Amino acid sequence: MTEPGTAYGLWLLAFINSAVFIIFAFSFFKPQTSRDWRSFGAFSAFIVALFTEMYGFPLTIFLLSGWLQSTWPDIDWLAHDSGHLPEMMFGWQSNPHFGPFHILSFALIGGGFWLISVAWHHLWSAQRQGRLATTGPYTRIRHPQYVGFVLIMLGFLVQWPTILTLAMFPVLVWMYARLARAEEAEGRERFGESWDSYASHVPAFIPSYWTEMSKGSRSN
Repeated sequence: MTEPGTAYGLWLLAFINSAVFIIFAFSFFKPQTSRDWRSFGAFSAFIVALFTEMYGFPLTIFLLSGWLQSTWPDIDWLAHDSGHLPEMMFGWQSNPHFGPFHILSFALIGGGFWLISVAWHHLWSAQRQGRLATTGPYTRIRHPQYVGFVLIMLGFLVQWPTILTLAMFPVLVWMYARLARAEEAEGRERFGESWDSYASHVPAFIPSYWTEMSKGSRSN
């Protein structure tokens, strides 16, 4: 393998990209409660870990260097573009930024930010009126903002998977699920039958449309 050049060690770039995405997410999510800050902090840790490897030190590439180099000997694994592991492993010959996995990642990341933004508007409006949020994305799922964070993280994993972020992802999903359950307990206590009625026909994370399609495919 070649010696690492200017592809990594770009710590200022790692800091700027981390800050941009964290501030961007903050402007969409607008955390207010301690629970909001915990979920936002976990997401921020994921982003920092990602860009540290993307521009700072390619820990995953170094740990897997022997296997990568022996399996794909024609690839310079210390080149920055080689960090797009899915494109490299599946033999994408052109610029990885235009590869199928990269395009999919943009769709997931964009969709996640959109979901967080739209959901926050409806949640904020409901909180001002002292009612349960049941409009906008809340008509389809009970926790659209948590789903948005998961979509963003999944998008980054598709684009630039690392050992650390792959390990963090299921932990963060589990944490979001716990936070969602805590929110639901508070919602049930505050809104009573209104909450039970809402929760009985609106799924927590996966829209009923997709759930019904999944059930239909299994029955066939």
